Amino acid sequence: MKNALSGLGLSAEAALVTFPMALFLPGSDIEPIRRRRREFYEGLTAWKPERNAASPITNRIMSVEGATYEETFVHANNLFITNLWSDGLPLYPPTVERVAWILRGAASPREQVLGKFPPRGAIVTIESCAIALAMAGGRPEYLPVLVSAVEAFLDPRAGTETLQAASGSAFPVVIVNGPIGKRIRLSSSFGCLGPDPQLPAGASIGRALRLMQQNLGGALPGVGSMANYGAMRYTNVVMAEDDEGLPEGWPPHGTERHGYAPGTNSVSLVFANGAVNIRRRGAKKETPEEEALQGMHRMADFMRTPNVASLVGYDNGTPGILILPQVVAHTMTGLGWTKQSMRAFLWEHSKIPAEQMRRSGSSQWVEIGATPAMLESLKLDPWPISAHPDNLVIVCAGGDHPTNSFWLQGYCPSVIGREIQLPAAFDALIADANRDLGCGSEVCML
Repeated sequence: MKNALSGLGLSAEAALVTFPMALFLPGSDIEPIRRRRREFYEGLTAWKPERNAASPITNRIMSVEGATYEETFVHANNLFITNLWSDGLPLYPPTVERVAWILRGAASPREQVLGKFPPRGAIVTIESCAIALAMAGGRPEYLPVLVSAVEAFLDPRAGTETLQAASGSAFPVVIVNGPIGKRIRLSSSFGCLGPDPQLPAGASIGRALRLMQQNLGGALPGVGSMANYGAMRYTNVVMAEDDEGLPEGWPPHGTERHGYAPGTNSVSLVFANGAVNIRRRGAKKETPEEEALQGMHRMADFMRTPNVASLVGYDNGTPGILILPQVVAHTMTGLGWTKQSMRAFLWEHSKIPAEQMRRSGSSQWVEIGATPAMLESLKLDPWPISAHPDNLVIVCAGGDHPTNSFWLQGYCPSVIGREIQLPAAFDALIADANRDLGCGSEVCML
């Protein structure tokens, strides 16, 4: 609540009347609210802030000392933890020099404002992104991707003001298209969700975004965020689509969903709150056609669950992200499947019987948060998990192996896209990365 007040431009000190959570559970006695009504009256009529709102809040450079570099590093990280700036793992101190180095990757001035980070409402600038990326161990060539991801995160259609604070353990998934993914060593292959020391970009970009969620948005567990489990809270998900491995007729995700021309450097931000590996390949000597059909049914079966988290994206968002390796995409194409026909099949075979919706209470969740389209959908039996098949996100990534697919359960009001703007000196940054990290070409990798 304090974060939400700050995000509206009000004082975080505003009067609150707090009650134990049990008061808001079904069947509870709300008599304590009536007995404490005087506190509401006083909060509305007599409250004044303790701090002078007119006094400026200025940033300052902090000094940390130690007998050795190692001791100073430890002291700095203890300071981060004490001030609740840390994610619990060691961080690089964002020194003036290190932040200036990261800002070499900026295509816009460091003071350029990107927006207010919900729900706390802290002002976000290019420099804010650089500071977070410096702390997360990132490099300058990663900054353009982080800035575009933050712009997408701050888009009101993304629903971040609610998802940041909600109990559903939402985490952002950033899908990168275009040549920038390979150039900055962002994985689209084996282990694309990380970690990978040969392709390290996704971990630090995602971790930087998470630090901004906490330090600018106020999403501290149990304080600013009520997420019960906080899935993937350290690094989120930042991955590239395997653009070069796409079969003929499969447009890149950024082109298909957002209309960017093929080859455009772009990000697409989707919120999810769960992940599961799905065994796609057959176990015995099925024909290719049988194996493909069985795998499609297994994937649809995972989607066909009355998990009401996906309801927020029923109209314009997505029920989830299905990740398929390129070898599977090519096999399915060779058997006559298209991306459109796969979506249509999965959407049709993931529909939930109305009795199951009633039994699980999911119909009631649809009713209380319903749009007109969602209310109409309750007349259908079975019930489709999204308004249209096109809502489903299908991405090609994950290496050249046929056994598995991966499902990220959606928690996503809208899928947000942004083009990535590169600085003029981007080629020089890539040359520096090759100098610092060794050859980035596939021929140099294990």
